[in-house]
Amino acid sequence: MQSQSSMRFLPYLVAATFFMEYLDTTVIATALPQMAQSFGVGPNDLSLGMTAYMLALAVFIPISGWIADRYGSRTVFGGAIVVFTVASVLCGASSGLAEFTAARVLQGIGGAMMVPVGRLIVVRNTDKRDLIKAISTITWPAIAAPVVGPPIGGFITTYASWRWIFLLNVPFGIAALVATFMMIRNARAAERKPLDVIGFLLGGATLTLVLYGTELASQDGASLALAGGCVAAGLLSGVLTVRHAAGHPHPLLDFTTLRVPTFSVTVITGSFTRVGIGAVPYLMPLLFQVGFGLSAFRAGLLLLASAVGNLGMKALTTPVLHRYGFRSTAIVNTALAGVFIVACGLLTSDMPLALVLFVVFVYGVTRSMQFSTLASLAYADIPPAQMSGANTLWNAAQQMTIGLGIAFGSLSLRVAAALRGESAQPGGLPHFTLGDFRWAFLFAGVLTLVSLIGYVRMAPDAGRHLAAQRKTA
Repeated sequence: MQSQSSMRFLPYLVAATFFMEYLDTTVIATALPQMAQSFGVGPNDLSLGMTAYMLALAVFIPISGWIADRYGSRTVFGGAIVVFTVASVLCGASSGLAEFTAARVLQGIGGAMMVPVGRLIVVRNTDKRDLIKAISTITWPAIAAPVVGPPIGGFITTYASWRWIFLLNVPFGIAALVATFMMIRNARAAERKPLDVIGFLLGGATLTLVLYGTELASQDGASLALAGGCVAAGLLSGVLTVRHAAGHPHPLLDFTTLRVPTFSVTVITGSFTRVGIGAVPYLMPLLFQVGFGLSAFRAGLLLLASAVGNLGMKALTTPVLHRYGFRSTAIVNTALAGVFIVACGLLTSDMPLALVLFVVFVYGVTRSMQFSTLASLAYADIPPAQMSGANTLWNAAQQMTIGLGIAFGSLSLRVAAALRGESAQPGGLPHFTLGDFRWAFLFAGVLTLVSLIGYVRMAPDAGRHLAAQRKTA
């Protein structure tokens, strides 16, 4: 059995592995030129490695819950750490694009097992009264990594080598593996369900097509018709997935969990919120570099204000949710997030630095609070028997909204430029003005504010029993 001490530190172990995975996803962006030079290819060619990683995540996330139930959460989580760490070494040792892409696929498989199963371990082994704090702990890597990743990648690439971005995972992976076998029990599901092969294929196809389509749409000069066709095919596959799950005795993706109101609002309404908020990490670096004319390094320093807001809010997340409840917190915070996303588009290079930092900081605060609120509320009313299915569906939705957020930001810029009469020349890029960024941030802010409708419809006491149990304890 797990000791009380190990259970207390469990969320921090899982958060550390999450940070390793999320950081590896974002830190690579600033290393692309040096990597391309090492491989003797163009920087755009390396997008294949990034896309391969994302698609591997999409394919294997739906099956993560079934594998954990069948072989044990500790075995799968520890195995995922090993796969991710070995793949990191292979990435760092790659001498060509083909080797690097293959290593990224393997790394994506490890990440697809590590993140969902790690979250499942935490929610299964945490009392309801401590769930808000535990979820808040494991959520911060996903919030902070997209902000701190590019500056860290730039520093490593400038003063060392891009290979160290991947090789630094080795000591962290070894430490996490040792802690895993010391702290986590190898829990399995009471009932061994057969693998839903059709559901696996349909679910993987849905995520792959939607994510590839959105990734394609985010690339300047790409065919929007082809991107739209991929997304449409993905949505059709999603409809088939839902219909298949409804008639299967043991579906891989359990959509009956959406009948739980608190879980439904975090998946459906929360997806709109995450897309709007998730467009900002794509738009903001471009605003500072293209709109303000700053260097990549100085732009990265300004983005650290968002990271400070993200991390600083972590200490207040649990008290705020206990004091005001999930519904009030979600409504107020979503409104603030929408307003300050729009405010980001109103920034100019002539404004006082303190004002720019304040707006970026408050955005970081609201991003952190909203993501933690949604992640905590998602599991508030899920029965233990449905926890694995809910966790798989939650992770699939979250992975999709990450790609959709980037695509929405890119499309917003392209639409704003097109309305102005600007278009990309063959082999070139459109010229974005400060006005284009204002429209793009406005679109993202409005989408975030539209999601308020779902939170207003929540029950006033949604998730209140989590706080009540903590007070009783």
